Amino acid sequence: MSGADQRRPNPAATLLDLYEHAVPQVYGYLQSRCATTVVAEDLTASTFVAAAEAVNRRDVDSVTVSWLIGIARRQLVDQCRRTARQAASAPIDRSRGASCWEEPLDVRRARAALQRMGGENQAVLTLRYVDGLPVPEVAAVLGRTVAVTEALLTHANDALRAAYEQPVEEGRADA
Repeated sequence: MSGADQRRPNPAATLLDLYEHAVPQVYGYLQSRCATTVVAEDLTASTFVAAAEAVNRRDVDSVTVSWLIGIARRQLVDQCRRTARQAASAPIDRSRGASCWEEPLDVRRARAALQRMGGENQAVLTLRYVDGLPVPEVAAVLGRTVAVTEALLTHANDALRAAYEQPVEEGRADA
């Protein structure tokens, strides 16, 4: 190593040093937002591949867990978009009325229902209600207008209600 390399932190070395500490955090972030553990594992791997590519392109000065979580979020959004494009969209049942919840939710059932949903619905609900982003930020992440995002939220809430009302098999690993 030359003297200049020793004075300036090496992002590649920092990423390697951070890897063991960061994997559980990145995976935990993704696991709570993915339909299956396999998808969470794949996205975790994709996150670190994207991080290594950014480091190799010298697109980053500081490698942190927060930076990795940002990459993971983008990987998740991309996955949700791919899933939405691949899935045939089901018609929305408008007979249910408003999308407000009239009874307290069972968190396990709600999480299972969210995980069973299609990509774009899952993405918009996760970004809005799990990540707590305001609608304009959700729109920016999804590459949509605010008006379209609000419509997506309405449709996704209706779809979540329908998924929530479906019975969940006891003992399922991903439920």
